[in-house]
Amino acid sequence: MTAAGAAQIGILGGSGFYSLAEELRPVEVDTPYGPPSAALRLGRLAGRDVAFLARHGEDHEYPAHRVPYRANLWALRSAGVARVLAPFSCGSLQPHIAPGDFVVCDQIVDRTQGRPQTYYDGPEVHHVTFADPYCPALRHTTVAAARAEGIDAHDGGTVVVIEGPRFSTRAESAWFAALGGDVVNMTQVPEAPLAAELGMCFCGIALVTDYDAGAAGAGTEPVTHEQVLAVFAENLARVRRLIERLLGRLPAEGPACCGDRAGPPLPRRIT
Repeated sequence: MTAAGAAQIGILGGSGFYSLAEELRPVEVDTPYGPPSAALRLGRLAGRDVAFLARHGEDHEYPAHRVPYRANLWALRSAGVARVLAPFSCGSLQPHIAPGDFVVCDQIVDRTQGRPQTYYDGPEVHHVTFADPYCPALRHTTVAAARAEGIDAHDGGTVVVIEGPRFSTRAESAWFAALGGDVVNMTQVPEAPLAAELGMCFCGIALVTDYDAGAAGAGTEPVTHEQVLAVFAENLARVRRLIERLLGRLPAEGPACCGDRAGPPLPRRIT
């Protein structure tokens, strides 16, 4: 990969988190998988060199099932990123996880359909170790930073990743909860497995915006896209404070501790 800049820490911003990009300089990056969803934005935040990428595009033009995930993760890695912070909005599947809570997830159930989620399409083959999809060390640091910031953060949780762009039916929501899911989202797959293949530490930081349909009883009102954005906007300051405190706690340099999951060196173009 050809470096697009110099940043040890990457931030994949979700719905409502794009204001962070205003303070960073845009850099266009070419990847073997086409352009990423937006320009990389490089600069300093909380005294650290960071690369920010708006996962849905800067005008939120990419729905979850059309996000160019392989290009996005490749672009971050090409900038030198070894650790990825991925805040995302989600619905709660459990009554004890309330809107406004944060969940620092440790497990994933993949319910997506047909999304490319590997760089190893052949002839090079690699089976990534994925029993623990999120970096344990980065998770631990994130939970500690959240609690130091006074944020109610759940230490661990399973995110059920659905295809979207529609929300779940009540029956699906109840099924996901019965399976052991804690929150539901549309983007953590394939972000997490792609980061693993590239040897990057990855941390999903869930902000709960609503109770998913059926999660808190039959009377739960179905969520709307506008409600998700509104709740995220209300909590944006807390998300930013967490990110800034977390940046100060991460190692200044050195390889990612998840680097041993990376596969053989990738050719410039696989497809």
